[in-house]
Amino acid sequence: MKAVVMAGGEGTRLRPLTINRPKPMVPMVNRPMIGHILQLLKRHGITEVIITVQYLAANIQDHFGDGESLGLDIVYSVEESPLGTAGSVKHAQKHLDDTFLVISGDALTDVDLTRIVEYHQQKKAQATLTLYRVPNPLEYGVIITDEDGHIRQFLEKPSWGEVFSDTINTGIYVLEPEVLDYFKPGQVFDFSKDLFPEILDRGQPIYGYVADGYWCDVGSLQEYMRATGDLLGSKVQVGELGHHIGGGIWTGDDVEIAPDAQLYGPIYLGQGVKIKGGVVVRGPSVIRDYTVVDTRAHIDRSVVWRNSYIGERAELRGAIIGRRVTFKANAVAFEGAVIGDESIVDQGAVIHPNVKIWPNKEIEAGATVRTSIIWGAQGRRVLFGRYGVTGLVNVDLTPEFAAKLGAAFGATLPMGATVAINRDPHRTPRMIKRALISGLPSAGVDVADLRTVPIPVARYYTRTAEHITGGVHVRLSPFDNRVVDIKLFDEQGMNITKAAQRKVENVFFREDFRRAYLDEIGTIEYASLVQERYIDGFMAAINGDAIRAQEPYLVVDYAYATASLFLPAILGQLGCNVVALNAGLDETKMSISAAEFEQAVKQLALISGSLDADMGVRLDVGGEKIFVVDEQGHVLPGTIVLAALSTLALAANRGGIIVVPINQPCIFETIAAQYGGQVIRTKVDTTELMHVAAQEGVVLVGDGEGSVAFPAFQPALDGLFATAKTLELLATQNVRLSDVVSQLPPYHTAHRKVTCPWEKKGQIMRVLNEQYHVEESQVIDGIQIDLGASEWVLILPDPDHPIFHLYAESSSTEQAQGLVDKYARVVESLQT
Repeated sequence: MKAVVMAGGEGTRLRPLTINRPKPMVPMVNRPMIGHILQLLKRHGITEVIITVQYLAANIQDHFGDGESLGLDIVYSVEESPLGTAGSVKHAQKHLDDTFLVISGDALTDVDLTRIVEYHQQKKAQATLTLYRVPNPLEYGVIITDEDGHIRQFLEKPSWGEVFSDTINTGIYVLEPEVLDYFKPGQVFDFSKDLFPEILDRGQPIYGYVADGYWCDVGSLQEYMRATGDLLGSKVQVGELGHHIGGGIWTGDDVEIAPDAQLYGPIYLGQGVKIKGGVVVRGPSVIRDYTVVDTRAHIDRSVVWRNSYIGERAELRGAIIGRRVTFKANAVAFEGAVIGDESIVDQGAVIHPNVKIWPNKEIEAGATVRTSIIWGAQGRRVLFGRYGVTGLVNVDLTPEFAAKLGAAFGATLPMGATVAINRDPHRTPRMIKRALISGLPSAGVDVADLRTVPIPVARYYTRTAEHITGGVHVRLSPFDNRVVDIKLFDEQGMNITKAAQRKVENVFFREDFRRAYLDEIGTIEYASLVQERYIDGFMAAINGDAIRAQEPYLVVDYAYATASLFLPAILGQLGCNVVALNAGLDETKMSISAAEFEQAVKQLALISGSLDADMGVRLDVGGEKIFVVDEQGHVLPGTIVLAALSTLALAANRGGIIVVPINQPCIFETIAAQYGGQVIRTKVDTTELMHVAAQEGVVLVGDGEGSVAFPAFQPALDGLFATAKTLELLATQNVRLSDVVSQLPPYHTAHRKVTCPWEKKGQIMRVLNEQYHVEESQVIDGIQIDLGASEWVLILPDPDHPIFHLYAESSSTEQAQGLVDKYARVVESLQT
C-alpha cells in the first residue's frame, strides 16, 4: 500500500517557528514532525510514500531526499499554488492506482494504521475516515456516524448547541483511487468540505473508524508544547528517543553533562549538547543538537532548538527558543515566549509572557520586551565596544564573521597596504585570527603575521615598521573565556578612532567589500625581526646603567603569557636578579576568574616578602598592565601605583603632564602641583588615554587599574616597559617604593554600580544634566557633580552594559560611600 503525506502547510498559527520552515519540518523532540509520521508508516509496513509539498518545499525535499536512508521510497508532488487538501492529493493522482492512505505530515500520532486499513477493507468502503474522541470538539470538524460506523453527517467547527458527538476528523484517511475522479485536476478542493460530502451525497460507502492511541493536531504553540510534553512523557509511542540514562532523560551521542548539573526528567538532550556546571533543567524540556547551556542557567519546561547558546545564569520558563539563537547571560524568557531563529537576546534582557520575537532580531542588553517584535532592524548594527569587536566565540564571532571583518577593515585601507596581525596563545584566537587573515588579502591588503607576541610589542612593531599601515590583535577576553576581543590598530599602533570604526562598520554591514583581482590579492608572510626591533627600541629608551648599578631583586609573575618570551631577556640585560613565576605559555590561563587572580597576587606578595625582593610585579596576559607589590610585601592598589609613578616621573622630568581618566581622585592634581606639573583628565577609556598620550609634554599615562604608558618610548599601554621604567625611576632617585607610597597625600573614594535599562539611560542623563546644571564645556565623560573641597560625584553610563557607574571622593571613605549611595538612589528614582 502507498501513503500520501500532506506536507504543504505553512503553519501560520505556529509562527514565528514556521517563518523559515514548513510546519511539518518543525522539530518535535528528536526529529521533525513529518519524521515521526514517516516512522509510523514504516512501522506499519507502508514504505511507498508520496509527499505533497508547496510552502518551502525544498526544505522537505533536501532533508529526506528519496527516503533511502529511512528505508522508504519517497517521491514528491509539488504544487505551484495551494490546491486544498483533496486537490493536493489529486495533483499526485498519477502515483495512485490502488487503495491508499492519506495522513497529515504535521500532526503527532501513534494510531494503529494497520487496523484502520483492515477496517476499510472489511467495510468495502470508498473512503474511511479515522476519528478521534476529544473533550472539546469545537475547534475541529465533528463527524456523526451510525452504530455500524457509517458516516451520516459532517459538522465543520460546530457550536456547543450543534455538538452531538465528540468524535472529530484526524485527517487520516484510507481511500479508493476512483474517489479522485469526482473532481477536476487543478481545482481547489477540500476533503472535509467538498469531497466527503460529495461521496455521501452519491450514496457511496463512507465510514468512520474511531481510533485508540494518541493524536494531536499541533495546531498552535500551546498544542506544540503539550505534544512535546506528551511525547517526552511516553503518552505517544514513537520508538526510542535516544540513550536512556535514567530519570526520564534521553540523550543523543556525545552529550556532556557537568557533575553538579541538576536534571529532572522528562528531558531530551540532542547530539553534542553541553550542560555546564550548576545548570538546572526541569522537564518536560528539549535541548536539541549542539546547543550549549552555560554555567548556572535554569531551563524549566522549555524547548531549545539546535545550535543555540543559553548564557550563564539565563532563565527559560515555559519558552521556545529557535535555531541558532544566542540567549546571553542573565537574560530571562517567561511562559509562552518564543524567540525566532538566529535572534540574539543580549545580557539581562527580559522577554515577557507570550511575547514572540521573529527571526533575525536583536534584543539589546537590559531591555524589557512586553510586546511581540515582528518588524525592525535585523542583526547587530554596531561592531565596536570598549574592548574592540567583542563577542562569544562561535556564537557572535564565528570564522565567517571574522573573514568579513578582515575584508571590511582591508577595504578601508589603501590597496597594497600591509597589516600586522597578532594573537594570544589560546586556540580560540588562533581560529579567529586565521579567518581574519583570509579576509584581508581579498581586499588587496598584505598580511605580516606576528604570530604570538604581547600586545605592546604588536603596537610597537605596527608604529615603527615603515611598511605597516595598520594592525590587528585577537585575544581571549581576560574577563570571560567564552569571549574573544578583536582590536584594530592604526599606523601608529593605537586603537583606531571612532571615525575609522564607523568606516569599517559601514563596509561590514553594507557588505561593500573591495575585491582584489588576481595578482592584486594580498600576500601573507611572517613578520621579521619583531623581537629585535622591540628590544632595541626598549633599551634605547631606558637608563640601563642606573638599573644595573642597583642590581634590583625582582619577583615577576608572567601569568603564563607571552611577556615571558620578551621580558626575561630585557631584565637580564639590565642586570636584574629575577625570580620568575608562571613563565611558561599555558593557553588555559589566558582567562582566569577574579578569585584565581586574587590568589595569584597574594602568592606574589607572599613570595616577594619572604625573599626581601625590591619589588614584585605581575603582568596581565596581554602585557599591558602591571600589578605591583612593594619591598615590604604589600599589594599596592592601582591608583596608589599610578600616584607613586606620577610622583617619580614628575620629579625626574621636573614637571610635565600626566594623563588620567576622570574617575580618578584629586591626588594627581596635588602631586602635579608639588612638581610644577599638569594633569589632563580624559574619558574612562584606554583608547582616549593612549591618543592623549601622544601629545607633547606627556610623561606618564595611566588608568588607575594597572594600565600604564610612558610616551617617551611609546604612547601605547606597555606593562613590560613600565616594569623596567619603575626600576629606573627608583634607581635614579635612590628611593624605595614603600617610601614613595608613604609620602603620598591621602584620598578616599567609593564606587558603586546601578542597573538601568538601556532605553532609560538617555532620559536619565538628560534629567541629571538639567538638574545639576552641568556646563557643556565641563563635560568630559558622564555627569560630574563638583561639591567643593575635593569632593565630587561622577555618574557614568557604561558603554557596554545596562548599568551606571557611580564614583565619589570625599574627606573619608564613609562619606564617599554615602555619596555614591545617595546618588544611586537618585538614578534609581529616575527609572520609575
